[in-house]
Amino acid sequence: MGRTLIIVESPAKAKTIERFLGRRYKVQASMGHIRDLPKSQFGVDIENGFEPRYITIRGKGQVVNRLRQEAKKFDRVLLATDPDREGEAIAWHLMEALDLPPDEPNRIVFREITRDAVRSGVEQPRVIDRRLVDAQQSRRILDRIVGYKLSPFLWRKVRRGLSAGRVQSVAVRLICDREAEIQAFQPEEYWTLTAVLSPVGEDARFEARYHGPVDQVGEADPEAGESQGGDRRPIRSKEDMERLLAGLAGASYRVVDVRRRERRRNPAPPFTTSTLQQEAARKLGFTARRTMRTAQQLYEGLEISGEGTVGLITYMRTDSTRVSPQAVAEAAELIRGRYGEAYSAPKTFGKQREGAQDAHEAIRPTSVSRLPDQIKDDLTPDQYRLYRLIWERFMASQMSPAVYDTVTADIRAGGHLFRASGSTLRFAGFTVVYIEGRDDEEHDEDGALPPLEVDQVLELHDLVPRQHFTQPPPRYSEAMLVKALEEHGIGRPSTYAPIIETIQERGYVTRENGRFKPTELGMAVTELLKEHFPDIVDIDFTARMEEELDRIEEGQRPWREVLKEFYEGFEPMLARAEQEAGRVHLAAEETDEVCEQCGRRLVIKQGRYGRFLACPGYPECRFTKPLLEKTGAACPECGGEVVVRRSRKGRTFYGCARYPNCQFVSWYPPTSHACPRCGAFMVERRARGRGTYLQCSRQSCGHTEDAPPPAEASGDGTAAARAQGRRRRQPSAAEREMVEAAGRVVRAGERQPADVQ
Repeated sequence: MGRTLIIVESPAKAKTIERFLGRRYKVQASMGHIRDLPKSQFGVDIENGFEPRYITIRGKGQVVNRLRQEAKKFDRVLLATDPDREGEAIAWHLMEALDLPPDEPNRIVFREITRDAVRSGVEQPRVIDRRLVDAQQSRRILDRIVGYKLSPFLWRKVRRGLSAGRVQSVAVRLICDREAEIQAFQPEEYWTLTAVLSPVGEDARFEARYHGPVDQVGEADPEAGESQGGDRRPIRSKEDMERLLAGLAGASYRVVDVRRRERRRNPAPPFTTSTLQQEAARKLGFTARRTMRTAQQLYEGLEISGEGTVGLITYMRTDSTRVSPQAVAEAAELIRGRYGEAYSAPKTFGKQREGAQDAHEAIRPTSVSRLPDQIKDDLTPDQYRLYRLIWERFMASQMSPAVYDTVTADIRAGGHLFRASGSTLRFAGFTVVYIEGRDDEEHDEDGALPPLEVDQVLELHDLVPRQHFTQPPPRYSEAMLVKALEEHGIGRPSTYAPIIETIQERGYVTRENGRFKPTELGMAVTELLKEHFPDIVDIDFTARMEEELDRIEEGQRPWREVLKEFYEGFEPMLARAEQEAGRVHLAAEETDEVCEQCGRRLVIKQGRYGRFLACPGYPECRFTKPLLEKTGAACPECGGEVVVRRSRKGRTFYGCARYPNCQFVSWYPPTSHACPRCGAFMVERRARGRGTYLQCSRQSCGHTEDAPPPAEASGDGTAAARAQGRRRRQPSAAEREMVEAAGRVVRAGERQPADVQ
């Protein structure tokens, strides 16, 4: 065998792979894509079967020439781009640019960049899979058709500079539809009643929640989760609560049923691309883009002390939870050694979701023996945190379930039923390593109950009524949006990050307190597209197009036929919309601030980097200035106003309004607390293992202290709804007054009548 040139996408990947091969191999990088459709032209010949016209990407000419010169020096060329559709397309473009024979086996793949995987891949070259190339090419042409045909329509009907995309427009619609639900939501009042009880003569207090009249409440369903309330009957109004409290006056509380059972909690499977993005957003605060950028670094290889450059995780673009038997065996051995035989429960998993391509393994460490803390010094903070998350998730997936002993007690008071639930952890199982994050605000496991028996009489210490109001559905966080895109089959895991980034850059959505909110522009464009291009922004239609791309990859459909069917429906829709759609006028929000050049009142505009103030006399007057959102805090450097700002990537930070004269900035929100050392305002920070704490905003000071406990929730329904299930609060004055009026406040130490109704 002669000398071999291997071409990959990035220098980091090239450096890692070259370590594992001998002197007969040289590895070069193409620096990503080398050819694409032209930016300034449509680049697709629709009349000639949607034939694309590719050109060398600007700035890549020297790369192509270098690779051509290198290829002449070697006996064979192998293309080792990423093992997915896009990687296959890059390999095909390289084959075309370097004039390599199309029927020659010059394509190699590996799902992890380790010595064994790379050497095995080099020994098993294959021809380029044209089905993968056709699927990627079809996606690129579909996006080009929609983008280049629909964007000019938006310029004419809304304003210049806008863009539309086959997938991004559907993502914006999801956010707009959720906002419409929130705006249309009508809150409904309801009340809950909690009894604070204990066994007679004991101080082991616990809470029981009101479930309704005895004749209307059935048995709890263990599968539905007794701790969540089962079939609890809501109390609809203050008047209903008053009547209930009056009916409970003088009642005795007796245990009528006790149910004990074992509950098992299984670990989550190892990460797919989607679940990694979701969990990194929940636990690390990473955007999808930041997650994928860091994962790419871990995959391509990093310098590890004593090992050299090595890939730390398997390929990070996957929709499969499948795990190789070798990785399962390695994890089982480590788990048995560190935690004991009882904690080990090896499993390879399988296809978890309908429609998953299952082309690659789940995302896992290439070797679980590389413990996160052992290689921490070789990684950047982002790399360490993400690697630790991946390592812990995979290890937990190979461990035994957590086992809880749960107790549910039904307590009768007159003709009414209360229910108390408790659980204790019997066996920690996988939870010693990792617990999956959640988007909602479900409460943690209920605490333990004191020993209770049937017919046991209980002592009532307090009745706590709480007023609530039903809440609208929450706005999407990044994790929730990724989950929704995956569930609806919109895009593919590798596209989620650019989708989310694009819709923010275009000014269609903004991020407020970690949640996506549509702008007026986003709402207007979405309504226009829904009216005139219903298929383009239809969730089911977009999902079906993804299925068609999958069929192209599987060889079930010709790619030109799929594009023809799409275009035959799209073209008349576009022509009709040009005739029927009217001009959309976006009302500008006027402010009290005056233009410094012409005296007009400034209006709020939405730009690429957020909202700003501009003169309505544009283009005659081009005056603009930042829109400053005040925080009420004084700058610790110069005493100026600290305002909210946003970076070019949309991240919120806090800076002095006197910038650039004052350079003070902080990534953390100001609080009303003053530093006891220097008097500057304190910022709120959060750290793993410590939780929320306060730190002085003046860097030279460095004072920190624990954050004060949260204020007690008021009678406001929203606050009460958030508080319920997580921590007990004292009733508000209005609620306490209601109990007093009913004549049924039971103070600590009072004994209940012995008679049982």
